[in-house]
Amino acid sequence: MTIPLLSEHAISILRRNDHGGYTVPTHGLYPYQWNWDSAFVALGFAEFDRDRAWVELETLVSGQWDDGMIPQIIFHQDDPGYFPGPAVWATGRTPPTSGITQPPVLASIVRHLWQAEGADPAHPRMRALVAACLKSHRWFHTYRDPLANGLVMVTHNWETGRDNSSEWDEALDRVDTSRVGSYQRRDTAHVDAAMRPTAREYDRYVAILQFGRACGWDHREIADHGPFRMIDVGMSMELLRANRDLLVMVQAIGDSATADELKARIALSEHGVDWLWNEDAGAYCSRDLGTGQSSGLVTNASFLAFYAGVGNAAQHARLIAALGRLTHSARFLLPSLEAGSRAYDHQRYWRGPIWLVVSYMVALGLAETGHQAWADRIRSDSAGLIELSGFYESFSPETGAGSGGPDFSWTAAMWLAWCGKVASP
Repeated sequence: MTIPLLSEHAISILRRNDHGGYTVPTHGLYPYQWNWDSAFVALGFAEFDRDRAWVELETLVSGQWDDGMIPQIIFHQDDPGYFPGPAVWATGRTPPTSGITQPPVLASIVRHLWQAEGADPAHPRMRALVAACLKSHRWFHTYRDPLANGLVMVTHNWETGRDNSSEWDEALDRVDTSRVGSYQRRDTAHVDAAMRPTAREYDRYVAILQFGRACGWDHREIADHGPFRMIDVGMSMELLRANRDLLVMVQAIGDSATADELKARIALSEHGVDWLWNEDAGAYCSRDLGTGQSSGLVTNASFLAFYAGVGNAAQHARLIAALGRLTHSARFLLPSLEAGSRAYDHQRYWRGPIWLVVSYMVALGLAETGHQAWADRIRSDSAGLIELSGFYESFSPETGAGSGGPDFSWTAAMWLAWCGKVASP
């Protein structure tokens, strides 16, 4: 299929998945509005309908909690084909939502849209969304920075967006599943079970959810005593980048007090991030807060260091060497886990497959830090995956075959906003 035809197909996917103000990731498998999905989807809409791009983000923040959390899922309407649905979460919110969050990429997307429209400091839609982002970032600072070092703790692996990454395995092994009871998964009715988390893993996901529900979604209780507490390299890098982008908008508005607040948060994260560096792996890795143990795994999130603007020259050299090593086992970049790592599987959810939104952020960071050739390689590989297999949720780094849900919204958005274009980020 030619580039113009692929672009037409991408637009048609976004239009079909549009539910009038919010976009589902794909029909059947994910029938609601997801937090970071919507942020990236807005980039795709902006290529042909800028108003609709802003509406996507505004609908997302309509579900923001009073304490500032922007939830992982907003259940605008019930769908019995999805588990766990609003009745299982039981958060008592209107509209119903899940009780956890997702990667804080919203501010970065708002900045992108705002600057593409001329960066007017009086832009009313930017200003409203900046206020929502500030509340969200302050929520992270209040509830998700237990070490006071600017890094992000997650209390459910689903919050990371990298749901069943091997980085979480040891911490999940300690989660008590004795009271989970019976439940009916729906995901494997839509997608081959070989591409999804195992039943043993899913029991642990449900057990963590049940802890949150039992304490009435008290975020202080969950943060201090929850059964799963990891410092996530991905969200730490994404929040640092989002704080940088938020700072640009706050300074344009002229809010000097908030600008000083953000500068302090950025400096804290820049200093704290070295705690995630694993010298043996030559990469930034997530850490188990309970044990202090590094995962020691090179994942696609490790390379978000470039996106976040952290790392010295020696660390950057090690990361670039790791990228080169990945090309020995991967036909396409950027796999979610290095081949040969424990539990690597080129087609199972987040244990090897490529996810274009992470590839986009990594490529953007590489280009910004002077590694244009690597940025071009990732962009070209990403375009090649779509040309080969279509607009799937994820792709095998070994064969390029699509995995997960088809006609996926953020994959279509990445084609329109990034890899389907001639220029690199």
